[in-house]
Amino acid sequence: MDNPPVNALSWHVRQGLFDGMTKAVDDGAAAVVLICDGRTFIAGADISEFGGGAPDAAGLPAVQAAMEDAPVPVIAAIHGTALGGGLEVALCAHYRVSVASAKFGLPEVNLGLLPGAGGTQRLPRLTAAPKALEMMTSGRHIGTGEALGCGLVDEVVDGGADELRAAAIAFARRAVADQLPLAKVRDRDEKIAEARGDEQLFADFRASIARKTRGFLAPEYNVRCVEAAVNLPFDEGLKEERRLFTELMTGPQSGAQRYYFFAERAANKIPDIPKDTPLVDIARAGVLGAGTMGGGIAMNFANAGIPVTIVERDGEALDRGLAVVRKNYERSRSTTAEQVEERMGLITGSTDKNDFAGCDIVIEAVFEDMDLKKTIFRELDEICEPGAVLASNTSALDINEIASATRRPESVIGMHFFSPANVMKLLEVVRGDASSDTVVATAMAVGRQVGKVAVLVGVCHGFVGNRMLFQRRMEADQLVLEGATPAQVDRVLFDFGFPMGPFAMSDLAGLDIGWKAENSTGDSVRDLMNESGRKGQKNGRGYYTYDPDTRAATPDPEVEQMIKDFAIAKGHEQRDVTDQEVLERCLYSMVNEGAKILEEGIAIRGSDIDVVWVNGYGWPVYRGGPMYWADSIGLSGIVERVRHYGEQVGGRQWELSPLLAKLAAEDGNLHQFSN
Repeated sequence: MDNPPVNALSWHVRQGLFDGMTKAVDDGAAAVVLICDGRTFIAGADISEFGGGAPDAAGLPAVQAAMEDAPVPVIAAIHGTALGGGLEVALCAHYRVSVASAKFGLPEVNLGLLPGAGGTQRLPRLTAAPKALEMMTSGRHIGTGEALGCGLVDEVVDGGADELRAAAIAFARRAVADQLPLAKVRDRDEKIAEARGDEQLFADFRASIARKTRGFLAPEYNVRCVEAAVNLPFDEGLKEERRLFTELMTGPQSGAQRYYFFAERAANKIPDIPKDTPLVDIARAGVLGAGTMGGGIAMNFANAGIPVTIVERDGEALDRGLAVVRKNYERSRSTTAEQVEERMGLITGSTDKNDFAGCDIVIEAVFEDMDLKKTIFRELDEICEPGAVLASNTSALDINEIASATRRPESVIGMHFFSPANVMKLLEVVRGDASSDTVVATAMAVGRQVGKVAVLVGVCHGFVGNRMLFQRRMEADQLVLEGATPAQVDRVLFDFGFPMGPFAMSDLAGLDIGWKAENSTGDSVRDLMNESGRKGQKNGRGYYTYDPDTRAATPDPEVEQMIKDFAIAKGHEQRDVTDQEVLERCLYSMVNEGAKILEEGIAIRGSDIDVVWVNGYGWPVYRGGPMYWADSIGLSGIVERVRHYGEQVGGRQWELSPLLAKLAAEDGNLHQFSN
C-alpha cells in the first residue's frame, strides 16, 4: 500500500486492496503480506469522505472479508501507527507482525464515533473486554509491548522497514510450511467468555469514566458495543455496532466533533503569511518570572527539549518557582525519574535579565501592569540580540503599546498561555500592528513545537477568549442581582457542558486575587464577598462552602441572602429567573461579541474562535464551539433574543452585531465566516 502521507483508507485504496487480495488468491499465492510504504501503516479512514461524495468503490467490509476469508494465510506487517480503520483492517489478517516502535489504537471516540468496521467486535476477542473498553473509550494509542502482552500482535521485530518486510515474509513462509491455522479473530471466544454475563464489570467501568466523559454519547456507545461483543454472536454484535455507529454518525455530537477536528487544523493557516516565510531558529528560550505561569511556560520548552533560562527578581522567589516546577514534574504520572532530571537540567535559573542575551525568544510572564511591562520590554530591547522574538504573556493588554517601548516593534508579539501553562493546550498568538511575518510565523511554530494549539488573534482588550468571557461574567453577575443564585447560574452552564460555572471558577481561582481592602468601595458583589472574609476554596468559604477533606462544594444560603440584600439596597428588583434566561444571557452575549470580533478582524475565522473556546475555556467539544453552536440553533433566533435583551437589560454587550444581523438575514453562518 502506498497512499501518502498516512496511507488513509480512501476509496481508491479500498478498491486496490480488494483487487489485490482477489488477484493474489486467483493467481495461486501461498500467502499474502500486507505492508505499507512511507512512514506508517494505515493510520485510519479518510475523514474527508465521512460526509459522502466518494466514488463507488469496494467498501471496507468487502476488503476485510477478502482478507479474513482468504484460503491462504494473510499477515499484516505494521510500522508507524495502525489506528482506527487501519487497525480494523489489521484485525482481519490472520496474524500481525509489528516493529517495536509501532502504535495501535481505535481513536474514533475523539470524533464522536465508534469503530464502525468490526473493531468493537474483534478487539475484545483478542485483548479481552477490559482492555478493549479502556482503549476504545479513551482513544489512547498503545505501544507494541502492550499490544504483544494483550494479544493484539503475534510477533515483534527490531529494526525498520527492511527488517519488518523480511520478518513478515519469513512469518508467512513459516505459516505455510507449518500449516498454521487461518486464525480468524471473529471466531475467537476464550477471552470474551470471561466477561459474559458479568454486568458488574461494565457497571464499574461506566462509573470509572463517568466524570471524564460527562455529556459525551460516543464513550457510552462504545461500551454498549463491547457488551454486544461479549454477549452476542459475532454477526449480531456487528449489526449492533452498525446501528450505533449510524446513530452517532448522523447525530449532532459527531458532526460537531468532526467539524472541530478540521477547525483546529485550519487555525494553523495564516492566509496573508507565505508558507516559505523564514523562521527564527529557537535554540534557547527565556522566561521572565518563575511564578505559576512562568514556571509552566518554562516546562513547555523543557518538555520539547529546548533549553530555557528563567529569571526572577531574587533568589528566594527563583528557588520557590523552580521547586514548584520540580514538584509538578515529580507528580506527573507520565514523567519518569530520569525524565524529571533531564528536563530540570534544561532549565537554568537566574536573577539577572542579562542572561537573556543568548536567547532566541524571551517570554515575559509578570503580572498585568502596563507600566511594568513597558519597562521590561525596554530592558529586553537593550539585552537581546537583533532578531530575537520578544513576547508578552499578557492576557488582555495592548501589545502595540508594549511594543512601542522598544526600538524593534516588529520583533514584539503576544503569546498568551493559559493557566496552568504546562497543562492547558491553548496559545493565543497576538499579532501587533508591527509584528513581522517572521515573528508571527515563528510564534505559531513555537506553539506547535511545545505542544500547544496556537491560534492567531489581533489586538483588542482581552483578545478573543477573555473578551468574550468578560461578557459572560458581566451577565452572570447581573443575573444574581436580579434574583438568580450563583448555584443556579453555575448549574445551567455545567449542565450545558462546561467543567464549572463562573462562580465556582472564581472560588477556585481565589476571590481575593487582585483585590485590596484599602481600595474596596463596597459597590460590587466581589467587594461584599471579600469584606465578609470569603476568599473561595483557599479558606473554605466563597460563593460556596467547601468540605475541608473532600473540597465538595455546597451552596451557601447566607451568601445568597447577602447578595439579595445587597441587590435590593442597590435598587434591583428581585424576580424568578428561568434556566433558559440564564443560558441565553450568558451565551448569546458571547455569540454577539464573537460576531463583533469577526467584524473587526480580530479573529481570522469563525472556526478560530471555536478553537480558542474549546481549548482554553472548557466549551464542550461535542457542541463544536460558540460560533458553530450558534449556527446549529439558528442565528435568526439569537438575533431576536439579543434585541430583546438589548431592550430589557441594555448595555454595550446587547448592542446587536451588524455582522450577526447580516448573516441571520442572509441565512449565512458564523463558523464558516472568514476575513
